[in-house]
Amino acid sequence: MNRSTLARTFSIGIDLGTTNSALAYSPLDRETLAVEILPIPQLIAPATVEARDLLASFLYLGTPQDAVAKSYDLPWADGRDFAVGVFAQKQSAEVPMRSVAGAKSWLCYSRADRHAAILPWNAPAEVAKISPVEASRRTLEHLVATWAAAFPDAPIGEQQVVLTVPASFDASARELTREAALAAGLPENLVLLEEPQAALYAWLSDRGDGWRRTLKVGDTLLVCDIGGGTTDLTLIQAMEENGELQLRRMAVGNHLLVGGDNMDLALAHHVRSAFADKGVELNPWQAVALWHSCRQAKEILLAEKGPKKHAVTVLGSGRKVIGGAISVDLEREATGQLLVDGFFPHCAISDKPARRRASGFREIGLPFESDTAITRHIAEFLTMHGGESGPIRPTRILFNGGVFKSEVLRERLLEVLGEWFGQKDAPTLLEGRHDLDYAVARGAAYYAIAKQGKGVRIRGGTARSYYVGIETAGLAIPGLARPLRALCVVPFGMEEGTETDVPGGEIGLVVGEPTAFRFFSSAVRKDDRPGTVLEVWKDDELSETDSLDASLPAAEKSEDGYVPVTFHSRITELGVFELWCVSTISEHRWKLEFSVRDEA
Repeated sequence: MNRSTLARTFSIGIDLGTTNSALAYSPLDRETLAVEILPIPQLIAPATVEARDLLASFLYLGTPQDAVAKSYDLPWADGRDFAVGVFAQKQSAEVPMRSVAGAKSWLCYSRADRHAAILPWNAPAEVAKISPVEASRRTLEHLVATWAAAFPDAPIGEQQVVLTVPASFDASARELTREAALAAGLPENLVLLEEPQAALYAWLSDRGDGWRRTLKVGDTLLVCDIGGGTTDLTLIQAMEENGELQLRRMAVGNHLLVGGDNMDLALAHHVRSAFADKGVELNPWQAVALWHSCRQAKEILLAEKGPKKHAVTVLGSGRKVIGGAISVDLEREATGQLLVDGFFPHCAISDKPARRRASGFREIGLPFESDTAITRHIAEFLTMHGGESGPIRPTRILFNGGVFKSEVLRERLLEVLGEWFGQKDAPTLLEGRHDLDYAVARGAAYYAIAKQGKGVRIRGGTARSYYVGIETAGLAIPGLARPLRALCVVPFGMEEGTETDVPGGEIGLVVGEPTAFRFFSSAVRKDDRPGTVLEVWKDDELSETDSLDASLPAAEKSEDGYVPVTFHSRITELGVFELWCVSTISEHRWKLEFSVRDEA
C-alpha cells in the first residue's frame, strides 16, 4: 500500500544531529509497536537526488547562478541557491568557505548571537552567510518536506512530534531549537527530549517488557552519548515505586564540546604534518577541507570491516602541487591508536580534565574543550555527582553516538571503567541493537507513544536548578557593577505540570523600559529549594544562560520604574518554564519564559 494513502496519526521522532539527522515514525493506531525509519531524498550531486536513511546535517551555500541553473532543486523546491545533505557534506571538504557544519553546536554558544548571520564562520565577505538558527531551520525544513511528500494525507502539524536535543543544552539553547523547529513547520505542541534518554527509549522499545529482567532495583545506568560535536553524559537509576520497577534520571553532565569533530581535527593535524614532510604547506582553507576529508577517512578506517589503508586527498593550490590534488595514506591500526590514546587515555577516577589555556588571547569561535580526554571528563562527572560518599559507580552502561560505532573505542572505555572499579564491579554493557545512527530518532518516536501510557517512561523532572540574578542594593562604586545574588526559582527535579510560589521578600521588578533579565542554572546543586539565595558560588556550580531581553509594560502604581513583586514558577506540560512576577501592590502579573524540558 502506498503510504500516501494512509490517513493516520503518527508518532514522529526527529534526531537533529551535529553530523547526521534522522526521522523515525510509528502509527499510533497499531496494537504492536513498529518504529520505522523514513528515507530522506537529498542531493548527492548537482541535479542528482537519492533517498538515504540519514540526512547529512550540512549546508552548502551556493550562488545566484546555481539557482538559475537549478542545480540544487528538490522534488518540493525549485530555484534553490543552497543544498542540504550528502552533497553539502562532500562540498565541505572541497569548498569549505561555503559550507556550514556544526550549526547545532553554535546553538548553545551563548557568546555568539545565534540569530546573526555568522556561518560559515570566517567565510570571505562575498559569501552570503546565515545564522545558526536559520541553518537549523533549513535542516528541519528538509525533514518536514520529506514527511509531507511521503504522507500528504497526514500533515506533520497534526502528528505527535518529538525532537531531540543534547541533555546538556541549557534553557536558551532549547528555546532556540524550538524556534527553529516551529519556523520549519513543526507543531506548537512539539516536545523536546534529551538525546541520551532517547537512546535508552530505543533500547526499551526493542526489549519490550523484558527490560525488567535486565535492569534491577538499585542499578545505575550510565548513558554515554558521543556524537560528532558533543559528549553527553546521563545517569539513570532503576528504583521501586509503588511496587513497580521505575526508571528515574539522576543527573546530566555539562555541555562538552568534544566528540567526533575533535577526532577528525586530530587526524587532520597528523596528516598535515605528513604533507609538511613532503614539502607541501596547506593554506588555511585547504586545512579546513582536510579536516572534513579526515571525517570520512575516520569512518571508513574504523568501520567493522574497514580497509588497512585509506588515502586522504585535498585539492591542490600552488606550483608545488602536480595534478591539482595531494594525497596521504592513513593506516587503520595507527589511526585507531591515535584516537584511542588521544581521546580515551588511561587515567585515574580522581583525575580531572586540564583547563589551562595556551595563551591569554583566544580566537573567537566554538569553545571546544581544552582537554580532549573523554575518560577524564567521565571521571569528573561521576565524582561530581557522587558527593561525599565518593564517585558514583554505574552498574550498567549504554553507548550511543557515531563515535561508538568503533569497536576499539568501545573496548577502551570499558577497559578504563574496569580499572576504576575493578573488573568484578565494572559496569556491564546493555546489549541490544547497535544501530547507533538511528537509535535517537527511534527512541524519540517511542517516547511519543510512551506518553500515551503505551510504554515505560523515564522520570526525573528538570535536570537542573534554575536561578534569577538579583542586583543587590547599596552605594554605587565607579567602574564596578553591583554584585548579584542568585535566587533559586526552580528546584532540581521539578516535575512537568507543577507550580510553586517562591518564598522570600519582595523584589523590585524593572518595568516600562528595555531590560536584560539574567538567568543561571546548575546541574550539581540538587538540594537548593525555591527561595534559596546564593550570595557566592563556585565557577563550576552555576552557569549563566542567555539573558532575556524584554520590556515589560508599566503598571499603574509603579514608582521610579520599579514594582515590588514576588515570584511564582510553573513548569507546563510541554516542559516550558514560566516565571511569573506577581505585584504585591496591585493585580498585575508579568510572565517570563524559557523552554527547559529536561524530563522524559
